[in-house]
Amino acid sequence: MKRIRTLVLSLLALPAAALAGPADYVFTPNVEYGEREIDFKIGTAKSKGEERFSAASIGFGYGINERWFTEIYAKYEKESGSSTRFDAFEWENRFALTEQGRFPFDAGFVIELERPRDRAEGYEVRLGPLFQTDWDRWRLNFNVLLERHFRSEEESHTELGYQWQVRYLAAGKVDFGVQGFGEVGKWNHWNRTSEQNHRLGPALFGKVNLGGRNVIKYNAAVLFGVTSAAPDHTLRAQVEYEF
Repeated sequence: MKRIRTLVLSLLALPAAALAGPADYVFTPNVEYGEREIDFKIGTAKSKGEERFSAASIGFGYGINERWFTEIYAKYEKESGSSTRFDAFEWENRFALTEQGRFPFDAGFVIELERPRDRAEGYEVRLGPLFQTDWDRWRLNFNVLLERHFRSEEESHTELGYQWQVRYLAAGKVDFGVQGFGEVGKWNHWNRTSEQNHRLGPALFGKVNLGGRNVIKYNAAVLFGVTSAAPDHTLRAQVEYEF
């Protein structure tokens, strides 16, 4: 915890990070020891009068212990009229700070380190606390994230973002809910509302049991921009093969 606190303070003290991509997903604080995972994410976003932008990533993750899950993946991007290109390598680490279900809220922490293809962008770091709670058949997640670039050619500031989702745990194989993502600007000096990026929309969640520990999990959402700075619409999806 001391190292995490030191890293957070360094993020806040140093002298803008990229906005979240269309393939981003809602982090959860759950960690399962020994779990292996192949994770594929994809998303596409479009605003009126602008080119469509798409992104994808594929990675491999492993539950090191009951508290720590780590994943390394490659990210790709595509703009309208151009071919798909490699964008970055990313290393994600999620930590469970509480035992799942023991307290009213499950808590966790995530730290991501990204090395972009464009070396002028330096390194990107994103981190923050993760929260989850269940109420009857409803599951709620809320995450607060700080993001910034280090050793980049352009001046960088610590940006503040968030993620949330509400999921109804149905009795069938598919759950429904709502997801939301946003960025407000500098952590200590938010942009005007019209310049903030907020988007939300309906989501679905599902799981296919293949026997033993072999499971396919998926979730997808259609997000709509609620501010002028956000894309008009975003389609995103994630598929995980756990074994």
